Amino acid sequence: MKWLIASDIHGYAQWCEKLMEAFERERADRMLLLGDLLYNGSGTADKDAVAAMLNGKKDIITAVRGNCDSDGDMAMLSFPLEVYDTLPVGHHTLFATHGHVYDALHRPPHMEDGDILLQGHTHVPATKRHRKFLLFNPGSVSLPKWGSPRGYMTLEGTLFRWVTLEGEEYRQYDVGDEAP
Repeated sequence: MKWLIASDIHGYAQWCEKLMEAFERERADRMLLLGDLLYNGSGTADKDAVAAMLNGKKDIITAVRGNCDSDGDMAMLSFPLEVYDTLPVGHHTLFATHGHVYDALHRPPHMEDGDILLQGHTHVPATKRHRKFLLFNPGSVSLPKWGSPRGYMTLEGTLFRWVTLEGEEYRQYDVGDEAP
């Protein structure tokens, strides 16, 4: 099973379209979205187009709610947005969240030492080993910060890859090498 993981689309249809192209190019099976899907605050969001693209993949999307995902935005989507979700990854549990409620300082309930915290929100890709857990962030599809690329991650087995929207891999991390 191959997952494509992305965050912070913020209603930009052109970048969502590139993400859909990446999904096909990667031959991914499922998509994990880490919130802030439709709203960008600038009035330039094309919520209808982004919702249509995402709803077209509703059967393979798992998503968490971001701080910019309003009730009205969520009503436009045909799939639920949770506060956080979990996935098994090798001997670890991955906790997927946006990052505005749960983060490195406020870990999700039931998160144990050795688990993986996957979040968006900062718009900056991250691979960080904390004393008791790993923190990963795919960065942002539409509004990257600190000179980072527009991109996403993939997860296949225990291997995480960070990839630009153009398809260039620039980082990877295999959690199969980590003790649970």
